[in-house]
Amino acid sequence: MSGVRHLTVDERGEGQRLDNFVLRECPSIPKTRLYRAMRKGEIRVNKGRVKPDQRLTLGDIVRLPPLSAPPPREPGAAPPGWQERIAARVVFEDDHLLAINKPSGIAVHGGSGLQFGMIETLRTMRPESRFLELVHRLDRETSGLVLVAKKPAALRALHELLRLQGKIDKRYLALVEGSWPRHQRLVDAPLQRFERKSGERQVKVAKGGKPSVTEFRIRDSFRETTLVEARPLTGRTHQIRVHALHAGHTLLGDGKYQSPRSEALAQKLGLKRLFLHAESLSFVLNEQRYQLSAPLDNELEIILKRCAK
Repeated sequence: MSGVRHLTVDERGEGQRLDNFVLRECPSIPKTRLYRAMRKGEIRVNKGRVKPDQRLTLGDIVRLPPLSAPPPREPGAAPPGWQERIAARVVFEDDHLLAINKPSGIAVHGGSGLQFGMIETLRTMRPESRFLELVHRLDRETSGLVLVAKKPAALRALHELLRLQGKIDKRYLALVEGSWPRHQRLVDAPLQRFERKSGERQVKVAKGGKPSVTEFRIRDSFRETTLVEARPLTGRTHQIRVHALHAGHTLLGDGKYQSPRSEALAQKLGLKRLFLHAESLSFVLNEQRYQLSAPLDNELEIILKRCAK
């Protein structure tokens, strides 16, 4: 990009976080560069300094400076098989939204060196669709339900539900090391992001962090592991993973937060990915009750059978 741009927020951007809006407009910009520009005040809304999580309103003027980006890749389609994989993973669709059982290993959107993600692939698959926007994110390593809005009004309504605690009921399945105690039903511990010397971003429990609460329930117990259902009551980055770690039971296959024991267990079971799956979503939209679910991937079902032996 050359020169400063001033973009007017339309229906597609209304209600969206500022950082997500900029990433949509500049998908190849490294996130480190994006957030640095926000901290320095290079990116502004209505001439004022803003935070990355500020929600945009219709008619806002977003100032975008020239942002350095990696050399553009040759244009082309998503990697072979992606469209077929995504099409096969649509578990629900109506006039307002669709739900996809995202596979592990696929990012929900491009950026940070990725040219394509789930949403870009979906737009390629459906060129006739005028509006397709992610309602929320899911870590690249995590599988399970992701909502995509098909109308601006649906996106705004779902974002509002996400902001109101308890209006969208999310349930995840996670396999943790050890025997989860039955009395440990709630983890209430503030979470704070930090950056390691290597540049890797992680999350830790810290007094100065943001309030974070997760409910846990045992779904099945095995000799060396426990299958738990996790219900995040807040929506922090890596919340379930770090809260489980804080309770003393690391998620299996978690490269960021694994312990020597969880790493050894994952190798023993042949687990080659994070065992975290967004199993269900329940909410009311336009006076209609949505109760969506996504089955565990076969590779995770195999791991559970090995745990039971």
